[in-house]
Amino acid sequence: MKKPEVLIVGAGIAGPALAYWLSRTGYRPTVVEHARQLRSGGSAIVVKGPAIPVAQHMGVLPRLRELATRNRSLTLLDPAGRRILRLPLTSDKAPTVEVTRADLSEVLHRAAQTEAEFVFDDTITALRQDEDGVDVTFRRSAPRRFDLVVGADGAHSTVRRLVFGPEQRFTRHLGLYGATVPLEPDAVEDPSEMTMLTAPNRMLVVHPSRKTPLAIFTFRTAPLAPHDRKNTALHKRTVADAYADIAWRAPELVATFVDHPAPFFDALTTVRLPSWSRGRVVLLGDAAAATALLGDGSSMAMAGAYALAEELAAHPGDHVRAFAAYESRLRREVGPRQRRVRLLSRLMVPRTRPGLAARNAVGRAVGRAHRSASHETANR
Repeated sequence: MKKPEVLIVGAGIAGPALAYWLSRTGYRPTVVEHARQLRSGGSAIVVKGPAIPVAQHMGVLPRLRELATRNRSLTLLDPAGRRILRLPLTSDKAPTVEVTRADLSEVLHRAAQTEAEFVFDDTITALRQDEDGVDVTFRRSAPRRFDLVVGADGAHSTVRRLVFGPEQRFTRHLGLYGATVPLEPDAVEDPSEMTMLTAPNRMLVVHPSRKTPLAIFTFRTAPLAPHDRKNTALHKRTVADAYADIAWRAPELVATFVDHPAPFFDALTTVRLPSWSRGRVVLLGDAAAATALLGDGSSMAMAGAYALAEELAAHPGDHVRAFAAYESRLRREVGPRQRRVRLLSRLMVPRTRPGLAARNAVGRAVGRAHRSASHETANR
């Protein structure tokens, strides 16, 4: 009996994870990715919550722990660069694991590549579906027909645009922008410490990562037009202007961002749709429900991939019921997260000096509580 063929658009986190599970539940997955290869670098992400049992079932959790970043503590600085507090972040026994996005993507790709077809340096340009399947036109490859199509291509999803409509109908800007640039290995003195400076409307982080440290800029500024998303020169000027009056290492880090040929820059948004599926096309991960700032995107992508594959296996030949059951499961996870994201944005990057002082006071209280708990544990 011919295996149903599923096209998965996007080879980041959700795509390879779904390909792995589909190949084990009677489907033939093909993953298409517009980049020429798996992307290197990227911010550190935390695999946690429902993603941990998924990683365990896949057999990749030990490898992820081997690739874990060395980050063990957070030092918080005031706008002048003076240390406010230092907090431990994790331990080897923690039920979570922090890895770079690139490392997680590669591990998932290796797990899936023996059973799934991966096509790089290509993307879809048109979809036409009927009752029996989906005809897909590619930029480079010959047209093909699939039983199902999954959009796992991120917050700026091409699948979502082609099937559901323009991006601006479903994205909600948090009023914040995020930018990152890789640093030289000697840019951090302590490879186990992340340092964070906050000023009104701006945050600047130096993250040690695993091999390549990263400077992370999170800030508010006047909204940029949607068509400016790929305007690198504008992004560099925007970051330089936003941090022009920040002390500490800001001038050095901004200069690194400006000098880099292709730094990352994007608006921080959430993605919300009334339905994640239309006919034989379904969305997964950030394409369906991005939750900026919470650090849950990759974990939700892995959990969503597992849930979608499981529901397709539970409803063979009935993608409508499978898609509905998958969406119901995942909305229970992402709904509360999306409702909290605006509050979190105000806590992470306060707008005013009083707000910043209040946030720092909470941080100091947390630090004192942790030190007290650690002291009591040591004396037992």
